[in-house]
Amino acid sequence: MTDPLAAEARPYRGRKPELYAQALVLRRAGCPVGEIAERLHVSRSTAYLWTRHLPLDPELVRQRRGAAQRARSDAQWGAHRAARDAVRAEVVTAAADWVGRLERRELMLVGAAVYWCEGGKAKPWRPRDFKVKFVNSDLVLVRLFLRFLDAIEVPAEDRRFRVSIHETADDAAAVRWWAARVGVPAERFQRTTIKKHRPLTRRQNVGADYRGCLVVHVVGASRLYWRIEGIMKGMSHEDPPGDR
Repeated sequence: MTDPLAAEARPYRGRKPELYAQALVLRRAGCPVGEIAERLHVSRSTAYLWTRHLPLDPELVRQRRGAAQRARSDAQWGAHRAARDAVRAEVVTAAADWVGRLERRELMLVGAAVYWCEGGKAKPWRPRDFKVKFVNSDLVLVRLFLRFLDAIEVPAEDRRFRVSIHETADDAAAVRWWAARVGVPAERFQRTTIKKHRPLTRRQNVGADYRGCLVVHVVGASRLYWRIEGIMKGMSHEDPPGDR
């Protein structure tokens, strides 16, 4: 039986040493025989004889197939996606222009709704937990909530900021990123909450743009919580208890 390593080490004695060397490079990169033959303009039998001692790496094959599939998809749907993205940009711009400038009352209504959806609320098992704590990873919602705090006249000194992020991320960079976008010095941020990584989970927020969540906590905010609760009751047209 031929030793694959010996076969690879055996010097090439043909008339196309440059093509032979290129064939080996392509094979190690995961190229099948047919693709090597096509790219080097040689017969399949020649490409096979040159590379038969190099088995394909299954992982490289998987990666190449995935890349080829994405390339075919882009070629087939590229124009459609570009047209869709252009329409989306047009609709988003038109909708943003329609909104215009929010007045104080509008900010209070919208901000209360945002908090009631995303913020902490009292529970049946802790009915008097009237803390105002807003946690979110969406910069748009965070900025809208901060505008709500401005509209409802919460002093800057009553606001606390903290990042909550997984331990596999760059927590210091995340603090700097959030600080720059909410206009608060990083030195004012409280100690970051580090969430332990669980290898069995399939989190998707693991890229370079993952910056965790920003926690905005308003101190001594029982009355603010009650105001938010009242605004929500008013918007839902719920009758006061005495009128039922």
